[in-house]
Amino acid sequence: MVHAWVRWSAARRPEAVAVLLPVLVMLVIGLWGLDRGGMWRDEAVTFQVARRSVPQIWHLLHTVDAVHGLYYLLMHAVLAPHPGEIALRLPSVCGAAAATGLVAALGVRLCRPRVGLWAGLLYAVTPMTGHFAQEGRSYALVAAGAAGATLLLVRAARSTRPGPWCAYGATAAATCLLHEMALLLLLAHATTLALARVPARVWRAWLLAAAAVTLVLTPLVLVSRGQSAQVAWLSRTGIGSAERLLGMFTGPALLVTVPYLVLIFLALRPARTRPGTLSLQAVALPLVAVPPAVLLTVSHWRPLYDERYVLFALAGAPLLAAAGAEYFATRLPRPLPHAVLTGVLAVTLVFAVQLPLLRQDRSPDRRPDNLAAVSAVAHRELRPGDPVLFLPSLARRAALAYPKGFRGIRDIALSVPAPASGTLYGQEADPGELRRRLDRLDHVWLVAAPFATHRAWDPGSATERAKLAVVDEEFVRREQVVRRGVTLRLYVRRPTYIPAPPTGQLRPARPSVGRAGPGALGSPPGPPR
Repeated sequence: MVHAWVRWSAARRPEAVAVLLPVLVMLVIGLWGLDRGGMWRDEAVTFQVARRSVPQIWHLLHTVDAVHGLYYLLMHAVLAPHPGEIALRLPSVCGAAAATGLVAALGVRLCRPRVGLWAGLLYAVTPMTGHFAQEGRSYALVAAGAAGATLLLVRAARSTRPGPWCAYGATAAATCLLHEMALLLLLAHATTLALARVPARVWRAWLLAAAAVTLVLTPLVLVSRGQSAQVAWLSRTGIGSAERLLGMFTGPALLVTVPYLVLIFLALRPARTRPGTLSLQAVALPLVAVPPAVLLTVSHWRPLYDERYVLFALAGAPLLAAAGAEYFATRLPRPLPHAVLTGVLAVTLVFAVQLPLLRQDRSPDRRPDNLAAVSAVAHRELRPGDPVLFLPSLARRAALAYPKGFRGIRDIALSVPAPASGTLYGQEADPGELRRRLDRLDHVWLVAAPFATHRAWDPGSATERAKLAVVDEEFVRREQVVRRGVTLRLYVRRPTYIPAPPTGQLRPARPSVGRAGPGALGSPPGPPR
């Protein structure tokens, strides 16, 4: 018995190493520089929503962000013991590590251990993987779920029992609930089954599982359709979108991209396989090609595409490259000595080429904004009791993520706080009430998002238009501080003069109160756009 176990362990050791080594590499890359010292806007939404109570989260999902509901509930449990930036990003690190191990396991199962090892390592060192491994959002977890569902599909297609199909359906459903764009995974899997020419019984089992996933996801799709304004910022796609995604999947350096594509081309050679056999090519090619192609095509007419929505498709690229490397190694005139180590060395060179990009990605400046820096500017410029106007309301996100910098200020427009209102940034007063509140002030600080200071910006709500109108008509800009991600402006009320009867001199009817510090620009009157 003992000898049999020893023989089994020795036989399984290469497979275990092929899976565990990439996982370890991914964990090191993911944990490296995890505490960047600042959240950007999307992470801040996760942070502030996940710290609400479960009823408050449920209230929010009825108006906005239903697509992230399951993720917010998961992060609520994660952040409950000790909220912080590291805890915020740790689930993504774990998701990226799990996805890496599952990619390696697919290579082991569909080909051989060294192919799994190469594919897993290549997935781990891809800059796109490392980027989303350090994002406090759901995309790395979605990638792990998609890779897990794909591995379960391979197992289920070779089984006659219902258990593997139930596991596949449950995993696919959970993945789609984390983000509904993962539903495109089912199209990739249908293409895989078609390429493999599986028998009718496999099609029946898969269709039943896919129908169950679709049924589970239907309520989320219906609710999120009513919240489609959230993706109004997306633009139509073109050839540039596809080129950018290709660079993200392989790495932006031509020194990496060209050999990567050559290896993928080698992997796509015609191969003789028995009908019903799921080959690596039949699994990996639809995974990497179908979801992006469908979303890019649809988004040419109705914008829905963003690279992060198809992160889960990345898993197919290193599998194909590793299969191409295996084909090259086995077709050499002489067997390649130490083929496994040669492949590992090649991946190490890829990592070295892309290391500067990975290092830059650990800086908060690589994200669209840094709300910690915004809060630091506010802490330096604002004083307790200062009246503050956020333009638009989403500029309040820095105060919600890092309240220390805004402690003691008076939020002039806020009517109902964000958690109680079931919104991301709070419910603001109507235009009439806002005008009355501003009429009592002799100065006000404007905390504006960068786009809100442009003249071309057209606010969509009456309250935002009222902010612009009142500040433009009744106040003069006295001071301005511009930092990446925010503009702070101090406005003082325009002086209104009336004649003094005895001497004919002018005197101000209201005092102009404000403080012009070292950063004052002395800007002329004008709208804050």
